[in-house]
Amino acid sequence: MVISFDMKGKVVLVTGGARGVGDGIVSTFLRAGAELEICGRNEPGELREVDGRRPRFTRADVRDPDQVTAWLADIDDRHGRLDVVVNNAGGAPFTDFAAASPRFHDKIAALNLMAAVYVCHAAYRYLRASGSGSVVNITSISARRPSPGTAVYGAAKAGVESLTTSLAVEWAPDVRVNAVSCGLVATPGSMDHYGDEEQYARVAATIPRGVFATPEEIGAACLMLASPLASHVTGAVLNVDGGGEWPAFLQHTPNA
Repeated sequence: MVISFDMKGKVVLVTGGARGVGDGIVSTFLRAGAELEICGRNEPGELREVDGRRPRFTRADVRDPDQVTAWLADIDDRHGRLDVVVNNAGGAPFTDFAAASPRFHDKIAALNLMAAVYVCHAAYRYLRASGSGSVVNITSISARRPSPGTAVYGAAKAGVESLTTSLAVEWAPDVRVNAVSCGLVATPGSMDHYGDEEQYARVAATIPRGVFATPEEIGAACLMLASPLASHVTGAVLNVDGGGEWPAFLQHTPNA
């Protein structure tokens, strides 16, 4: 049996799709033949191109429900359909919780949780009309383990996982809703975040597989969940984290 991922004729929306993990997701769906729609607050310098095809960029802030609603309506006007939504926009700088302002925490929660809420809410009727609509929410290992320095980010991602499982039940059988829980991912900003090359390698060594994920590996997981191969998968949170993290106690176990 030959298994292939053919997304020709499908319209796929990826928030935060111009760089980092989002760029890997976009390139994966482009290679599968899909039409890509992405958005951001600022025009990207250069868009990903695969086989002469690029995503269409729209300037929109996913933290603003009115802008999200207008963007989704425009996609429907141009394509007449929407098949897949990937809620990827997110992130947070490392910040001491007590030192940050309430306004800062509000912005982090808005980007990492409420943006997914707004996009899902606006997309539902289009996804339902497609007959096989699928949502893939990007979450993080920070949702299920302590996340000091990015506490609100971790809390928001935990909320995304709860949103995923709840909508999977509420929207069944019309729209499938799943999530990809990312571990550490190698993006252009990773080295700056974790320090020099030596420190980067030490961080990678904390992952059982010994390496950071690539953005394309996250994209492959999204493609699988959005494809007919996952037709009976909904409400799942798929870990794409190289095995997670080595348990700390093993550092103190003689035979480990």
